[in-house]
Amino acid sequence: MDTNAEPEQTRHTTNAAGPPIRQLFQDVIADRMQGPRPPQAAMLFDGEADSCRDDRSFLGDFYSEILHQDTCQPATADGLALVTALAVDDRAPARHRFQAVDLLFRAATVADRHLAETWPATPQHADPDSEARARSAAQAHVPTLLARWSDECPAVRLALAGLAVVFPTDRTLPALTPRLRTFTRQHTPGTDIGDYVRFVLVLAAQNEDQILTATEKLTDAYWTGTPRGAPARPRALHLLGQMLTTVGIELTRAPARQ
Repeated sequence: MDTNAEPEQTRHTTNAAGPPIRQLFQDVIADRMQGPRPPQAAMLFDGEADSCRDDRSFLGDFYSEILHQDTCQPATADGLALVTALAVDDRAPARHRFQAVDLLFRAATVADRHLAETWPATPQHADPDSEARARSAAQAHVPTLLARWSDECPAVRLALAGLAVVFPTDRTLPALTPRLRTFTRQHTPGTDIGDYVRFVLVLAAQNEDQILTATEKLTDAYWTGTPRGAPARPRALHLLGQMLTTVGIELTRAPARQ
């Protein structure tokens, strides 16, 4: 995927090496969340926490505390406030802002994606109450995140678009269409970004027949399929999750511009 088509502008003052990611996250949360914090914040502020681990191990453990192995727990909804704070702070590098929005997408779509994977069986380890609370919490954070659209880099905009269509309204398509116009001009169908953006717009239009047709077409092309008997929307969100993963992988591989 060519993420160089719209290069990200450097908008933070951290030096090239930057502080350890745990310290950076700690600074952001300390500034943005006054008073009681979600229990997952202990990984940032607990003096006994292992601060010597490498960034990758820390990130894996931190995100797992919020959404453990792609399953919601009772504290998941509260933990989404942490990743939202990171997603709206320019001190967090673009790849981490992207990961924060992606985690919100994952938490909001757990029930749908797992249903599409296991259909017609019931997803194992499901926690409907926690999933519903996580979805509501993610939805509550969407307006704050979308308000940053004009200031965000291209990759994070793609993540924001994917999160926005999880909660479609009558304004979703009119709002997303002009915002994604640059991507549709620069990335043709058959490319990762081109397919992703056009699929987001199909979902935003909320036409069930078009959603099913697009899901079938893209699944047949190169994405992991889901049972055709499963409901169309869960299948579509499962596919969108795969696409968003690809966007994130390519962002991680790209030269460090963030």
